[in-house]
Amino acid sequence: MKKFLAALALSLALPAAGHAEIKIAHVYGKTGPLEAYAKQGHIGLMLGLEYATGGTMEINGEKIVVEEKDTQLKPELGRALLAEAYGDDDVDIAVGAVSSAVTLAMLPVAQEYEKILLVDGSVADSITGEAWNRYIFRSARNSSQDAISNAVAIGKEGVTIATLAQDYAFGRDGVAAFKEALEKTPAKLVHEEFVPSDTTDFTAAGERIFNALKDAPGRKIVFIIWAGAGNPLGALDALDPGRYGIELSTGGNILAALKAYKAFPGMEGATYYYYENPKNEVNDWLVKEHQARYNSPPDFFTAGGMAAGIAIVEAIKKAGSTDTEDLIKAMEGMEWQTPKGKMVFRPEDHQALQSMYHFKIKVDDNVEWAIPELVEELKIEDMDIPIRNKK
Repeated sequence: MKKFLAALALSLALPAAGHAEIKIAHVYGKTGPLEAYAKQGHIGLMLGLEYATGGTMEINGEKIVVEEKDTQLKPELGRALLAEAYGDDDVDIAVGAVSSAVTLAMLPVAQEYEKILLVDGSVADSITGEAWNRYIFRSARNSSQDAISNAVAIGKEGVTIATLAQDYAFGRDGVAAFKEALEKTPAKLVHEEFVPSDTTDFTAAGERIFNALKDAPGRKIVFIIWAGAGNPLGALDALDPGRYGIELSTGGNILAALKAYKAFPGMEGATYYYYENPKNEVNDWLVKEHQARYNSPPDFFTAGGMAAGIAIVEAIKKAGSTDTEDLIKAMEGMEWQTPKGKMVFRPEDHQALQSMYHFKIKVDDNVEWAIPELVEELKIEDMDIPIRNKK
């Protein structure tokens, strides 16, 4: 009898089989040209999980375990690693993948294994558009959110615009969305220029852009959509667009990239995040903790990773389990608080609706990067983000 009671007590003390851990795979480009973005995203993810669990890293008594898998920015490797995470490692949910090209390759894997992929960092509209499936949720912003906010910032009366972007999904989708957004403004788009992602010499592209703009009346602006290595902003500026009265503009970026913006005081654009712009309790915690732990303010993708981490915890709490169908029901229409304030997963395409920030560049000699000073917060209700999912 004593042995039976001891065995019963032990069984009650142990978690049910298969429910001791909540397993999350972070499948992302840990090494490669977007390494800086990836590092920020992972730090943010872990901080988000910590914040949302009150520091316990547990949900309903179950420990959170995060596995890291490095795609090296290779789409085929991303596919294989995600399949490994779902199949061999039996993770409950995956997060990824920084590069839009890698993420697009991973989408069918989530559908095949019928498990959720939460997209953080990847922006291409097609992810929650024509390539989407019901297992895909995105806490990151999309190209349309970038485009609409930047169109608001520079799409004024009498403005003529040309674009420069990388020739892959991020750049192509970004320009398409920007072009569509500009059609609702008085501005005019006259030229689109696409170059390889590893371009370092922008002379030929710059001359084509300048030739398209130089005879236009009024303000003339080159809008740049770029991610990762290279400095097209500085490269185009070195070609002296001012001789034609041409200005340069671009969206927000990480702090390291913002150093180059110091050459452009007064430049306007829109950004996903800058640590001084949002005013809320979550961001206050993030700024304080990141400064204390890393001796720097949180960066662009840190906020995104944190939003993803909080979303995972809130979804599992709401669903009461890690069952995929329960999570989908919980996440569709789910609102949660992030460093950017409220986000909402739109039921139709699982895209997170969120604020963006119209800025004007301010230069302060005591700050090593340019400051994207807030002009206006563009809230969820201020932006009509198209639903591009046809399914």
